[in-house]
Amino acid sequence: MKRHEIKSDIAWATPTQIKVHGLDLCTEIVGVVDFGQMAFLEIFARLPNANEARMFNAMMVILVEHGITPSSLATRMTYCGAPEAVQASVAAGLLGLGSVFVGSLDNAAKMLQEALPDPQASVDLKQLAVDIVSAHRGRREIIPGVGHPFHKPIDPRTPALFKVARETGFAGRHVELMENIGAEASEQYGRPLPLNVTGAMAAIASEFRLPWKMCRGLAVAARAVGLVGHIIEEMRQPMAEEIYYRIEHEATEHSRPRE
Repeated sequence: MKRHEIKSDIAWATPTQIKVHGLDLCTEIVGVVDFGQMAFLEIFARLPNANEARMFNAMMVILVEHGITPSSLATRMTYCGAPEAVQASVAAGLLGLGSVFVGSLDNAAKMLQEALPDPQASVDLKQLAVDIVSAHRGRREIIPGVGHPFHKPIDPRTPALFKVARETGFAGRHVELMENIGAEASEQYGRPLPLNVTGAMAAIASEFRLPWKMCRGLAVAARAVGLVGHIIEEMRQPMAEEIYYRIEHEATEHSRPRE
């Protein structure tokens, strides 16, 4: 069997130099490229222009933190049980990113990209939104990117993100379609269904032409930073231990025989 060279086109290193997508890490990246630009470079194999950098940074920043959620609780509880393994605590929180919190980003992007594979196509986006919402209702499926268990009637992060999209030239057809889907969902269900932040991110990621299968990676990368912050706070202000003892106390109280 012929053996192939094992290499990556992303980066390579010698004893004196490290190159990332053709740029010297020490002379062309460090102190020059910020964290968001570096993430962009890794994903798109090039540095962003000014508008791309601003839009991409906004997308990443907006999902870093959302307070006490299932993912941050998982991180805190894992740290409580294994304080020697910070990486395991972060990983525990990331594993909890799914269809309800944060992780619906890829499902929303899939919906948009399959419905509108060519953004330049002459398609009635309002009618397309009607068809998408009706199809999900008919199958009794949740519409990804629409609705939020806490933010009602508006997810405040969505208009903030779309404002940057308009200012940077990223409010294109996928964004318009997502907005139409949100409006149509509220109309068909007869109640306010906010277009949530993952729906907004999915639309903008689609404007970047990022394949939907990769979109959840943005959410994972952003939230990882926030989970490190939760571990630091857990070290200073323990919450997980208090939760554990309350649950244990309540379980003990319920198990006691009544007189």
